[in-house]
Amino acid sequence: MNKNTTHKYTLMLTFIFLYFFSFNTIEVKASKHGIGYHIEMLDWVEVNKQLPKFSKFHVLDTESGRMFEVQRRAGSNHADVQPLTAKDTKIMKEIYNGKWSWRRRSIIVITKDRWIAASMHGMPHGAGALPNNFPGHFCIHFYGSTTHRTNEMDLSHKLMIFKASGRLYPYLTFANAEEVIHSYITGLKEHDEQIAEFISLQTINWNTVFPEIENAKLSAVELPEETTDLSDLVLEVPVKIEWYIKEHGKQIFNGKIVLVRFSAAGPWKVDSLQFFEDHKQLLTEPKK
Repeated sequence: MNKNTTHKYTLMLTFIFLYFFSFNTIEVKASKHGIGYHIEMLDWVEVNKQLPKFSKFHVLDTESGRMFEVQRRAGSNHADVQPLTAKDTKIMKEIYNGKWSWRRRSIIVITKDRWIAASMHGMPHGAGALPNNFPGHFCIHFYGSTTHRTNEMDLSHKLMIFKASGRLYPYLTFANAEEVIHSYITGLKEHDEQIAEFISLQTINWNTVFPEIENAKLSAVELPEETTDLSDLVLEVPVKIEWYIKEHGKQIFNGKIVLVRFSAAGPWKVDSLQFFEDHKQLLTEPKK
């Protein structure tokens, strides 16, 4: 058996192990903090009825396990909310490491006897009316809710809602090639290790990558016309990515993303080593 063949079988065995192990992994990290309750992924139409204007509820951050109370003040496409007190504002800011951010986070909304999967950002904006040291309001999204700019779900919020509800890995496993590429760039944009790591073919030290990325936008994906997305095991997909890199501002990448899977029914994985090799002029190559 030659070296290339040995390497191929090693990759396949590693992938098979990770693939089956991932479905036995607890999805919501806040389970470490005692969550044993059924988490619902309610549609926004239903949530809008359950959480009317001026209703109060708790927000549980699934990564940190921290919780604070909010009040819904407005919003028709999603919930515009404010931390209830200055203490709640302090907790929320600590969740964002002391700096307000548009970055999305996976949360669970707790109201009465219902636990609902949701997503929030951490940037005060617009008007605010409560004496809470929070300069404005922030947005909480639920499945089916939309931003002010589009009639479709924001992908970042959608992935965070899947994450909160335990549906992230199944979604990424059965996603098509284009959905996987969009999700991968979204994981990098949101500094979400769980998303990026599941999609990545290789193990990456994301802590050396995320600090450089301030924002990212996948502005073009050109899937090969001849692909059926059913039988191909390797795809080289031309993409255009707009990066916002710390201390360097906006940078444009025109290149490719290499997708790999080990069977026609298997999930697509991004060749991250090739990805960062192609980006070495923009991003620091991840350290081991």
